[in-house]
Amino acid sequence: MARVLILLANGFEELEAITVMDLLSRANIEFLRASLDKGYVTAAHHTVLVPDCTLDEVMGNDFDLIVIPGGKAGVEHLIEDHRVTKVIHQQVQQDKMTAAICAGPAVLVKAEVTDDKTITCYPGALDGIDLGSTSLSNESVVIDWPLITSRGPGTAIEFSLQLIECLSGAKVRERVRASLAGD
Repeated sequence: MARVLILLANGFEELEAITVMDLLSRANIEFLRASLDKGYVTAAHHTVLVPDCTLDEVMGNDFDLIVIPGGKAGVEHLIEDHRVTKVIHQQVQQDKMTAAICAGPAVLVKAEVTDDKTITCYPGALDGIDLGSTSLSNESVVIDWPLITSRGPGTAIEFSLQLIECLSGAKVRERVRASLAGD
């Protein structure tokens, strides 16, 4: 069974994080919500989530996918935390998926794992950040293995469905998509 870690920091964009959680659940994919510190995590629009664990509690564990939601303040907290960079480096070195949406790709750029890769993000989210050899796309979802990036809240369902396909295959993706559309 796939192991997924969703990184949450105060100020995360709830639509992006909760959509991923909801669709992964519909696909019967288990995930852990990890916070940077103990206690509740408050999203950008004041939704409060109870994480399953702290990042310290899962450091060194193997995950098939790590998900980084956007939200400007949440992303800033993730960028500032050296443990996040360490976990991302471990994931990429093992050629395992790391996914980021909206402003979340800034965490990947700052961790220096996007060189010679193509990514997408929310317009302006990477302004003022040296991209080096990273290419930017305007596509809704971009896969440049092992990175999966997406533009923002409006692409959260498409992003989540792509994560499901990468983890469980096209049939599971289609089953979840059809359940959302009422097909």
